[in-house]
Amino acid sequence: MNNERSFKSYFIVYTSLVVISGLVIFFLKGNFFNHTLKEWVLIYIFTASILLVNYFVVHIPPKGNSISMDSAIYLACLFLFGIELTLKVLFLSSTIYLMYNKKVVWWKHLFNFSMYCLMLVGTYYSFLGLGGDAGVIDIHNISSYIVSLMVYFILNTLLISLFFIFFSPNSLFEAFKKIIKTGILKESLVSYIFSLLLSLVLVILLKEEKYFGLFLFTILVVLLSFAFRKFLYLYQDVSERAIKDHLTGLYNHGFFKETLKEKFSDAKLLQQPLSLALLDLDDFKKYNDCNGHLQGDKLLKFFGDLLQKGAEGKGYVVARYGGEEFAVLMPNTKKEEAFLFMNRLRKQINDTYFTGVEYIPYRCLSFSCGVAEMEKGMHDCGELIHKADQAMYYAKAQGKNNVQIFDEHNISLNALEFKEDLDALEQQVKIFLSKDVYTYRHSKRVFTYALEMSDRLDLTDHEKQTLILGALIHDIGKLEVPRDILNKKGKLEPHEWEIIKKHVIWGKEILSTEKRFEDVLPLVELHHERYDGKGYPYGLKGEEIPKLARVLCVIDSFDAMTTERPYQRTKTFEEAIIELRRCAGTQFDPIYAEKFIELIETKYLPRINEQMSG
Repeated sequence: MNNERSFKSYFIVYTSLVVISGLVIFFLKGNFFNHTLKEWVLIYIFTASILLVNYFVVHIPPKGNSISMDSAIYLACLFLFGIELTLKVLFLSSTIYLMYNKKVVWWKHLFNFSMYCLMLVGTYYSFLGLGGDAGVIDIHNISSYIVSLMVYFILNTLLISLFFIFFSPNSLFEAFKKIIKTGILKESLVSYIFSLLLSLVLVILLKEEKYFGLFLFTILVVLLSFAFRKFLYLYQDVSERAIKDHLTGLYNHGFFKETLKEKFSDAKLLQQPLSLALLDLDDFKKYNDCNGHLQGDKLLKFFGDLLQKGAEGKGYVVARYGGEEFAVLMPNTKKEEAFLFMNRLRKQINDTYFTGVEYIPYRCLSFSCGVAEMEKGMHDCGELIHKADQAMYYAKAQGKNNVQIFDEHNISLNALEFKEDLDALEQQVKIFLSKDVYTYRHSKRVFTYALEMSDRLDLTDHEKQTLILGALIHDIGKLEVPRDILNKKGKLEPHEWEIIKKHVIWGKEILSTEKRFEDVLPLVELHHERYDGKGYPYGLKGEEIPKLARVLCVIDSFDAMTTERPYQRTKTFEEAIIELRRCAGTQFDPIYAEKFIELIETKYLPRINEQMSG
């Protein structure tokens, strides 16, 4: 609340300063009583031209963007007739615009007028300071025109940016992000380069044929407006087809994934909640079998409309995820709120009749839904999708027509499935026997350590299974590393080390071909991230690194230190323990490093000491 009040105070002070400065400049430079009748006629014609070009703006994609040519007219007027006449044109056009555009509040009109006053005066005196002469076209002094336009652009960008920053009730970071995201800087630069060229064209036209030149320019802009409007309609039609599902009218899978990536990134940066619901229309195949595919298509359309209507006004993104699966992305929403929303929606849909539903088991429209919330340790949006997907399948396993929040305790594999997954990964790791026996043995030892370590940590059954599977397969990406680099006895060259580092990305790509191993991907990809943020491939830091990847980093590093390796000296267990403690808090998570040291000290060191004494 205090933050919002501070922004409001800053905004009032800022807008007041701009308005006062602009009005002072206008009254000092905008003398109304020193023009001839011909000059007044010219002022009226310029004003009419500006009003026309502001009405017939040139629309450009994406939707909502446009370029007004009024800046070109103001600049041409400034270069040919000076600041006083230009300010009068600005005053008259702004006054008339205020009278017929009642939708915009009066203080915004005043702010806009004052902003233009500051921009025009700054541009004019920059032009004069660089040797420009109002009324004379000097192509040999083109730099005066270019620099003065840059001043116009910089002043405009600065004044508008500060307006957005102080107007925003959020943090400065969010305000700056909004400016960059909306493309204000990029669009402004393009439009002002366009304005410079057009203003110079107009200057030449005005110099040669004063009234006819302005008339010709205005007609050209109006025709451009019509042409670009047609182009925009075509662009919007193509864009809609590209991002919308043709059957339901909802967003399609591709657009949804892109939006999810963007919202996921924003939520992580701003530390805001983000929830995702994946839902599956129950018994859709049976409905199709009973009623036919055409009626099935109508049901999908009807169901999509119900979802869209239910999410209206909430800022949620609703999409057809594929087949009879749908997705609802809920920014700034915790999983409990998401659950309540989806459950209310489920009950409403249960009570909504659609022809033919009496032939399916529940005799009503129903869906099974899984909800997951972005967690601190999540690395990318794929993990969020996977958790929502698992929760949805759990909902189906509970008899359908229900909503489930992702819960690690409900998702763990049964003993048979876990053994099948373990056997499948074991077969993949065995490939190393022919290429690099060191990596095979290393993977097996890390697997054993992880198996023992998982019982010493406060993990769910699902997390234990994931850690064990990840430990076994974590180096699978080294299959892509050339054999001569893997087996090199001397120190690796920098370019060879860069190839080695890519094994985490290659490993993720190899494993991601099988959906059942999605939970293991973060361990494969991120086990070389460091607690202090100096690891690879992304330089994640602290709790940005998933918990299980931090555990695996400790285990993997310990085995790497204590086992012969082509590019490192072997350490004893005691030396490796000293190294783990030394690097706890920098390379390793200190909690998991100490837990693993306890395992080594209690289980392995006594055995080693016994062997040595024997």
